[in-house]
Parts: sequence; structure tokens; C-alpha cells
Amino acid sequence: MDKLRFGTAGIPLGTQPRNTVAGVRFVRQLGLDAMELEFVQSVHISAVKAPLVRAAAREADVLLTCHAPYYINLNARDPATRQASVDRLVNSARALAACGGWSACFHAGFYLGMEHALVYQQVKEALQLALETLRAEGLEIWLRPEIGGKTTSWGSLEEILRISQELDGVLPCIDWAHLHARSLGKHHSYEAFCGTLEAMEKALGKEALQNLHCHVEGIEIGPTGERSHKNLADADLHEGELIRAFRDFGCRGAIICESPNIEADALHLQRLYRGA
Repeated sequence: MDKLRFGTAGIPLGTQPRNTVAGVRFVRQLGLDAMELEFVQSVHISAVKAPLVRAAAREADVLLTCHAPYYINLNARDPATRQASVDRLVNSARALAACGGWSACFHAGFYLGMEHALVYQQVKEALQLALETLRAEGLEIWLRPEIGGKTTSWGSLEEILRISQELDGVLPCIDWAHLHARSLGKHHSYEAFCGTLEAMEKALGKEALQNLHCHVEGIEIGPTGERSHKNLADADLHEGELIRAFRDFGCRGAIICESPNIEADALHLQRLYRGA
């Protein structure tokens, strides 16, 4: 990555007409330089549309990521459901590659009351299958398991760092608000942010900090973690301290804003980073 880029989770709210190509161009008009394709309900980019998105992103110098469907559970009890989850992840990566994108994040699944070591193995085997399929097709897309926002979700920092060590082509998607929610409100200080970046560097090398795919938003926290996303002004993430940590660690990559007011908070984060 050439620098730390900031962008929106999906088409910015002010985009007209509301389509992906227009969204990419509007991101650039706003002064942002990244956008996440939201495949959370379905992989909606067609073979006809993908080259148009690719051309728009190249022209605008907008880095593309994607968020794979919510209907992924690599720990599903039913083998057919697990395979369908692998297929959704692979299809997301295929569509992203056709659009010229770089990194696909996803929620890996749930513990379902099972032993955590067994869940880890199930997730790893399913993710390995997805990677093998993509490699066989010559597709070089990072697959990024995301920090789970609830304590019932697979995806602690330790689990995601470990699986990133063990599987080539896998790196973390650190959702900083999810990390805060998973800790039940304890992970929002400069020291906590630095601790996470230090853990990433220790486990995966300095290169991981120069190849970030992160989410930032405000969050409401309930008894088991994440309850809902909020605008940063209405939450307690301490985003200024997070930006300070990014700067101090020389981070590069994509910072994707998932607040309800996506472009406003993305621009706010970018201004903080630039010292404006």
C-alpha cells in the first residue's frame, strides 16, 4: 500500500444516481480514496458491470475492498451450509477481483456453544478450501476474517492473528468498534490501540501494518458486545487516539467507515489523520 486511505462502506449517501460506478466517482469528488463494495445481502456486481467499476476506480484512484455476505458461517453444523458459506466467500472475491479490488472481509461465523478449539479448526478448514479455489483460478485477493463484535461470534484478535499466521493469503480485518464492543467497552484508549497494532506486528510482521484493512465506526454496546453502529460523535471510541496510533505506527492500507453517516465520518477520520 502506498499510504493510509479513507473511504466508505458502500456507496456514499449523497451519490446520484445510486449505483456503484457513480459511488466510486463521488468518493473521489469528496476527496476520499477508498470504497467498500457491500455484498452483505448478495454479490450484486455482474460480469457486464464489473469492468465499468474497475475503469472508474482506476481513473479515480479509489482503492476497492468488499464485505462478503452476512450469510456466512464457516462453523455451521450442516456441511451443506458450510459449503454454501465457502461459495459465498469465493464469489465475493471473484467479483471484487473483476472490479480490480484488493481485499475481501467477512464475518466467519459463531461458536454455537461448541469448544473454541473445534470451531477454530472448522473455520480454518473452510477458509483453506476457499483459498485453494481462488488460487486455482489465479485470483490474488486477500481474505480477511473480521473481529467479531459479540462474544458469541468467532473472531477474537488472538484467533484472527493465529489463522493469519497459519494460512497464506489471510490477514485480519480489524474492526476497531467491534474490538471495543467485544471487550465490553474497554478497548478505546491510545494504549489499547497501540497494543493491538503491536500484537499484529509481532505476529505478522511490520508488513501487516502497511497492508491494513480496517473498519471504524461508533458503536452501542450491550451485555454480549455489539448492539448497533452509531455515528462517531454519538459514541466513545476515541477515534482521535486511534488515528494517533495509526500515525505513530506508520500504518498504510484502507480505513473503511461503517458509521450510519458513512461519508461524513470517513472525512472526519481523514481530517484527523491529516491534522486538519
